[in-house]
Amino acid sequence: MQHDRAGAMAVFVAVAEAGSLSGAARRLGLMPSAVSRIVARIEARLGVRLLVRTTRTLRLTAEGETYGRAARRILADLDETEAALADRGCPRGRVRVSAATAHGRLVIVPLLADFVAHHPGITVEIDLSDELADVRGGRADVAIRFGPLADDPLTARRLGETGRTVVVAPAYLARAGTPRRPIWRSTTAWISPSAGSSRAGRSGRTGRDVVLPVTGAIAANNGETLVQLVARGVSLTRVGNFHIAEDLAAGRLVPLLEPFNPQDREAVHAMFVGGPAMPARVRVDYLVERMRGGGAGA
Repeated sequence: MQHDRAGAMAVFVAVAEAGSLSGAARRLGLMPSAVSRIVARIEARLGVRLLVRTTRTLRLTAEGETYGRAARRILADLDETEAALADRGCPRGRVRVSAATAHGRLVIVPLLADFVAHHPGITVEIDLSDELADVRGGRADVAIRFGPLADDPLTARRLGETGRTVVVAPAYLARAGTPRRPIWRSTTAWISPSAGSSRAGRSGRTGRDVVLPVTGAIAANNGETLVQLVARGVSLTRVGNFHIAEDLAAGRLVPLLEPFNPQDREAVHAMFVGGPAMPARVRVDYLVERMRGGGAGA
């Protein structure tokens, strides 16, 4: 006879969150012995140990962590499905969004106020980090990623693309002059994203794309740091367009050597677990609509 799996999952999640059988029992209004029996039945059905219990501590095994993540996702999907049916399709629930630090701050975060105003039933949790979130492992519902897609079972929707531009502060040009062609190797001190880096460029003589080694006094691994240094007139750099849109509009930075820009582009995608059971709260239609109009940093 099949037991109530959803109810058992809810009990296990309560145990994992409370850190004890007694704490979960108080939260659920059950006896600790009843909670222990439910967890034991789950372990017997799966044939694996989910919890390691001593007289003083309780911790999840690796299998318990996996089961807990899946249980949380399934219960959230079930709650949303029932709420959506009751509310005539209005999506509800929590959606966890993972985005790169700079792109998230400059592009994604400004969209959130309008999004929650139009979707009051959804709670957004946004995690800004340059580390890739494990969507399949349940660490995020939607992840915004740059570049070519790897062989991945996740569903991807293209949000747009971003290019790169050489920028400099007007004060630097007033001091050092304005170069008319990319003779950067010998005459220009670049601010580089990493030591020993190179820059793509287009030859004015042949029209072909070339890779030019550059040198500079400062190297940084963060685009916002590069822009901050350039805006102070330290030197010049080449960064993603989403980093510099506001500074260009305000005149704090100006584009440089655009005839030699190879116009290389980098795609931006939203990655999520798709399929017919995908909850409505994870749909990325809003991002597609807003970012394809240029919000991705084109």
